[in-house]
Amino acid sequence: MANKSRSRNPMAAWWIGLAVILAVVAYVAYQFACMECRPAGFLEFMILGIMPAVYLILMYLTLKDQSDSERE
Repeated sequence: MANKSRSRNPMAAWWIGLAVILAVVAYVAYQFACMECRPAGFLEFMILGIMPAVYLILMYLTLKDQSDSERE
């Protein structure tokens, strides 16, 4: 029983991270819109677009590489 290997989804952490980032981006966008404290256009784009995208891409590549190395 102890030697049974359970298959886990190596991308589960990525999906959780995606959900958290989407929730944070939605909240920050709501705050920018409702509180009328919008930063400059490029800064807002960087906060709501570029930073989460870069984080998700790097996290995906790391987890994908880790799952590929576990299979070997």
